[in-house]
Amino acid sequence: MSFAAGAEQQRSNLNLRQGVTDISGQVYDLHMTIFWICVVIGVIVFGAMLYALIFHRKSKGAKPANFHESVKVEIAWTVVPFLILVGMAVPATKTLIAMEDTSKPDVTVLVTGSQWKWHYKYMDSNVDYYSLLATRPEEISNKFDKGENYLLEVDRPLVIPTDRKVRFLITSDDVIHSWWVPDFAVKKDANPGFINEAWTRVDEPGIYRGQCAELCGKDHGFMPVVVIAKEPAEYQQWLSEQEAIVRKQKEEEQKLLAMNMEMDELMDLGERVYQSACAACHQPNGEGLPGAFPALKGSQIVLEDMQKHIDIVVNGVSGTSMQAFGKQLSLKELAAVITYERNAWGNNTGETVQAKDVNALMTGE
Repeated sequence: MSFAAGAEQQRSNLNLRQGVTDISGQVYDLHMTIFWICVVIGVIVFGAMLYALIFHRKSKGAKPANFHESVKVEIAWTVVPFLILVGMAVPATKTLIAMEDTSKPDVTVLVTGSQWKWHYKYMDSNVDYYSLLATRPEEISNKFDKGENYLLEVDRPLVIPTDRKVRFLITSDDVIHSWWVPDFAVKKDANPGFINEAWTRVDEPGIYRGQCAELCGKDHGFMPVVVIAKEPAEYQQWLSEQEAIVRKQKEEEQKLLAMNMEMDELMDLGERVYQSACAACHQPNGEGLPGAFPALKGSQIVLEDMQKHIDIVVNGVSGTSMQAFGKQLSLKELAAVITYERNAWGNNTGETVQAKDVNALMTGE
């Protein structure tokens, strides 16, 4: 059994995978149909050439035939390729039309790419979240052995129901990305300012992996896609749980607006948030990368202008790599990481930023 599994894996690596959806099956069948047509054409053409080289060579006294301005030959090499192309176009058109038919979906998910993560929003509910790479930094830096799903694992995968038509609305916040899940035969560009559509219908529960397929910047290789397909009842239960979590978070945030967090609590949480969200660019020591990412250590804005500091973290800086974290982090996390940046690495402003300060800037109140 292990040998058979290994052989199957080898075949999969050498050929287009069949996938797990009807569309991916159609794409695979189309691929194989075109492949065998090409094989037949290749055998005939190169067979004829080889035959001519062997049996009609000059050393055997063969005299070249003259086909100049032959009507029959002209008709033959026009009609035959035309018929071949028509034979290819019919199944290809059928498959392409099916791939683009996003009508009457049961579930719609807005997929937004940004450097370098995916955001998923379920259009029929209040559930939305970011999906980030979960591979440990130690694996990437070769300090730990690489896991089975190296660079293809995330903290929060997209969850969809089986036996339901799921439509994806795909766009981008910054540069061009490409949302690609091979098992679904879905690969669609995420263009800023535009929405592209794709869809899938998964028959079997399981975990399906993909990644960004468009070179989108320095961390392009760290933008995996993970989709979990659940039975409809299990999916509904999951969705209800997520909606309850969202409601609870909103209630907690309202309570948080009426209270002040202590410096120690803010610094502890802020350090964890900084290491996961900010350190890759601004470096763990806050010194940044000259010419690419500004230093936070000793920064005039960090030391002197709290409102500007909050605005940059919440809304980002247009035209730069500084993305907006207002939708990615909670009010508590935003307050904590800003407090941390204002008091770490010797900055020591002694100032705390509270959730109400961040909320005031975000709401303008």
